[in-house]
Amino acid sequence: MMTYFYSKSYFSMKSKFVTLLVCFLFIACSDEEALTFEPISISSDPCENCTTVLIEIPHALGKNKLSETINTALQNEIIALLNFDEESNAYNLKSATNAFITDYEELNDKFPEESIPWEAKIEGSITFENKDLITIQLESYIFTGGAHGYGTNRYLNFDKANGVELFHEDLFKSKEDFKNFTETLFRKQENIPADVNINSTGFMFETEDFYLPDNIGYTDDGLLLFYEPYEIASFADGPITITIPYKDANVFLRFSAKS
Repeated sequence: MMTYFYSKSYFSMKSKFVTLLVCFLFIACSDEEALTFEPISISSDPCENCTTVLIEIPHALGKNKLSETINTALQNEIIALLNFDEESNAYNLKSATNAFITDYEELNDKFPEESIPWEAKIEGSITFENKDLITIQLESYIFTGGAHGYGTNRYLNFDKANGVELFHEDLFKSKEDFKNFTETLFRKQENIPADVNINSTGFMFETEDFYLPDNIGYTDDGLLLFYEPYEIASFADGPITITIPYKDANVFLRFSAKS
């Protein structure tokens, strides 16, 4: 029978080895879960007097819930933007691009003298990120005939810890309290007296009551509220925006940001 004797130096070396191994695994796991992006670009084939599509967005890397949620949300938004024909069965960015081009070609076959080549340009960028949340902006310009094209912005907010997209009801401790606070700021910004109808100066809130826009996103300058053209005003007025500094907005937010 053999007996083994271990010196204190052996245990010390073993302890250091285990510590280094744990540190290595921790760093490796952290890197594996870190949120990183690469740019992707999808465009139509260049040709003269034909419909053009250009999509340039960040693509989240990694096989985790957050990356999958971000990529799926961006894809679905872009498919919706390019969906001229409600019967389109587009299932990814490439098929949505092809469907947009096909819709134009079918229209051009019916009305060759009236149709002008369509255009779609969609660009994505990260407007804010901290340890809890990330916001991605989709800026788009879509022309499908008529007097002018339509340009807008979408803001998509994501909970990094839970890997889910955030909607209005997820952003605020009390959406009603935030709405009331924002109405005061809006009236001041647009010179609307507190004691008159919100539409008294020419705005077009459908219910004649103030409401929050569909698009709310985090930016480095503050919480941005973005009313698209036609949402509360005429197209000629362009988008209406309100930027609320975080020192004022944080008290209403479930995900606070820097002041």
